[in-house]
Amino acid sequence: MTSGFSIMDFEIMTERLYLSIWEESDAFWYRELVGERGVDKPTLEDARQHVISLRDRALESGIGALTIRRKNEGDMIGYCGLIIGRSTIEEPEIAYELFKSVHGKSYATEAASAIIEAAGATGRKRLWATVGSWNIASFRVLEKIGFIRHHSTWKEDGEEVVWNMRDL
Repeated sequence: MTSGFSIMDFEIMTERLYLSIWEESDAFWYRELVGERGVDKPTLEDARQHVISLRDRALESGIGALTIRRKNEGDMIGYCGLIIGRSTIEEPEIAYELFKSVHGKSYATEAASAIIEAAGATGRKRLWATVGSWNIASFRVLEKIGFIRHHSTWKEDGEEVVWNMRDL
């Protein structure tokens, strides 16, 4: 790894959750999660290629989004982690997406808090989160975990993207 940072922990336990690196078998539930966005689901093969790519990029860069499984139920409920996204390897973005059926139970906050701790352990000093201005639930999570609004940019379609920042 060339960034000069430690590798992020790819296996994290919290009180209720188990976060881990992507496996090929995660393609099925990832496909279902994408379907909840209101877009066409990828084919199972496309989803499989995507999760393999996520895993490979994490191993290459030392940061990545991790799958989230509830410890007691054992089910996959989404993902959370560090990505380059619109930012940089030095100051990555935190990203999370959970199935609608588990919204409102503080799982995103719990997972994101663990990822912030893991990011700090790599030696990073700042994280970003970019969120569409319509995504009130994500803003609530970010506020709970110490992010503050920094600035906005606009996509070509006119959608506002709000940049949120947190020092570690």
